[in-house]
Amino acid sequence: MNQAQLQQVLEGLVADHRSAHHLGQVADYIPELGKGDPSLAGIAVWSPEGLVSAGDCRIPFTLQSISKIFTLMVVLRDRGEEEVFSRVGSEPTGDPFNSIVKLETAERRPLNPMINAGAIAVCGMLEGKTLEERFARVTDLLEEVLGRPVSIDENVYRSEKETGHRNRALAYFLKDTGVLDGDVEEVVDIYFRQCSILVTCEELARLGLFVANKGVTLDGRRLLPRRIVRLVSTFMVTCGMYNASGEFAINVGIPAKSGVAGGILAVVPERFGIGTFGPALDRKGNSIVGVRMLRDLSRQFELSIF
Repeated sequence: MNQAQLQQVLEGLVADHRSAHHLGQVADYIPELGKGDPSLAGIAVWSPEGLVSAGDCRIPFTLQSISKIFTLMVVLRDRGEEEVFSRVGSEPTGDPFNSIVKLETAERRPLNPMINAGAIAVCGMLEGKTLEERFARVTDLLEEVLGRPVSIDENVYRSEKETGHRNRALAYFLKDTGVLDGDVEEVVDIYFRQCSILVTCEELARLGLFVANKGVTLDGRRLLPRRIVRLVSTFMVTCGMYNASGEFAINVGIPAKSGVAGGILAVVPERFGIGTFGPALDRKGNSIVGVRMLRDLSRQFELSIF
């Protein structure tokens, strides 16, 4: 299929599914995200042949939990698998992404790095002498991939910092059990900052292409070992869509990571990256419009890796 044909397909997906936004709602538990327009919808595909997009693909929004995969890549590169997985597990969970229940187990560590507790533990392993240096470990990687300076949405950041009491509680629990080193408030601040990084739907697709290419940028530079990107891609399959990851694997069948601002980053390994955007979420925190567009795209082109 050529680029013009793909353009038609993507435009059709947006037209077919934009109206599904009324079945969900924006993430108003973060007050600033609650101001989002639920009717927005966009999809972008970035392949070695170039970018094709349709809908609301150039409107900035925050990465939210999509940032978890890039922080994990950085920490795996800097600290190594043995140390990372001594503090964070690698098992899926059927609980919500912000659950505190499963921390009260014999292991007393997060089940995986895609839930909030696991992502906070990973943030605690970022290297650097100051908060700014540690956060820069994440933004440096994103800037290399995107080819531009990275910034955060200050309003979303402040909103999360003022209302993120459960995430703060998770962090203090991890501190108590010895999973988290260092200053708890600093680690939580880094977590809120990474969630507030701004991207567009088209840039999500570019980030997805980086994952699809196993750590190689558009201009051919290898930034990460293949094994690290493969590990993170596996987590995207098993845990990337919260406690709907199994259903997503059946219906779509490609690695993906969602965020509660409405973005989904998806990957067809060694082929292309996909970004979708739709702020209206289902009950499990995934974009209703995004999931539907990815489902139909996968079925039409038989993209499932299974």
